[in-house]
Amino acid sequence: MGHWKHPILLISGIGISNLGNWIYLIAINISILNLTGSAAAVAGLYVIRPIAILLTNTWAGSLIDRVNKRKMMISVDIIRGILIFVIPFMPSLWSIYSVLLLISIAGAFFGPSSSVYITKLVPSEHRKRFNSLMSMTGSGAFLAGPAIAGLLIMYTSTDICIFINAVTFLLCALVIFFLPNVDIDLEQRKEPIRLPMLINDYRGIADFAKGMKYIMLIYFLFQMTMLINFSLDSQEATFIKTHLLLSDQSYGLIVSLTGAGALAGAACGALFANKLSIRLYLGVGMLFTQIGYLLFYLSDDFITATLSFVFLGFFMSFGNTGYTTFFQKNVPVSIMGRFGSLAELIQAAVQIILTLLVGAAAELFSLQLVCFLFAATALGLAIVLLIAGFNPSKSMYYEDNSQSA
Repeated sequence: MGHWKHPILLISGIGISNLGNWIYLIAINISILNLTGSAAAVAGLYVIRPIAILLTNTWAGSLIDRVNKRKMMISVDIIRGILIFVIPFMPSLWSIYSVLLLISIAGAFFGPSSSVYITKLVPSEHRKRFNSLMSMTGSGAFLAGPAIAGLLIMYTSTDICIFINAVTFLLCALVIFFLPNVDIDLEQRKEPIRLPMLINDYRGIADFAKGMKYIMLIYFLFQMTMLINFSLDSQEATFIKTHLLLSDQSYGLIVSLTGAGALAGAACGALFANKLSIRLYLGVGMLFTQIGYLLFYLSDDFITATLSFVFLGFFMSFGNTGYTTFFQKNVPVSIMGRFGSLAELIQAAVQIILTLLVGAAAELFSLQLVCFLFAATALGLAIVLLIAGFNPSKSMYYEDNSQSA
């Protein structure tokens, strides 16, 4: 188990941070609502991250690929911890928005950096189990965070929840400090980010995309499926309350049980990591996830809706683990930061378009019909993903050392 010492430490650090994020998310929504009394002001929170991505991700990847990832992750968490700590002292909504934008800009560097760091830190034969364990901690934070936030807000205040999130970021930075440096070869290379460098970097990504058409096909099918799912999630609460006519308590129960399903799926994914292939995780996991979405938007009662969401939550853990492992195996670490940052940039733009499209269509037609059609489209993409994944001639992209480890 010695080879799991550092991966478990990293999972612990990011898990603590994720738990703090969920506590903070509940608290900041309530805090903004209490400050302004405006639902629009709360909705404004959800456009800050896409704005930050549009501001940073054209150049962030080039920086990430040229700096020490461990130092980058530590710096980002310290910056986020300090900025979150000052939020309760901000005097107005726009000052809070400004701080949140800075937090999101800093956060735009953490995801791609951690992807590269994980790929270098975790041996290939252990990545599937590692990704399943990461998914499990994320699902656990999703379940426990809102519950802890509810108790803290009931007995203390939203400010305490925000301070706790600041502390979790600092704790995560401390944990990462004790992890090994995987970028020793980058220490002597210090280059300023200039326009010619950015152009050359994007040419490198374009060359990779042209030469690896199959990898880009899998990437496109998975991401488009997930982006449609995210756009459907924007109508989830409306569907539950206006079509199923359920209460806020029932909605909360459905969300909690979905989290429990995701936690169970991630646990099973970790348990069977040495027995099931990457293509099974990715193809079958995404297929069953989309069947769950389709059944949910065909449901007319609480039981069917709940079972559908628990079902999709369970298998989404497998799909995400399969894709993450596929990505780590097939995208070179030398361009992974740029690739991930550019991918997030494109995804943010597509996500805005799809979300607006679903919302506009739901105004013109039946909400259930619109959601069903989008879910059916995502299911079609998942079927193509399954077929492409099990193409015998492409098995080299899924060779998995964990099954013989």
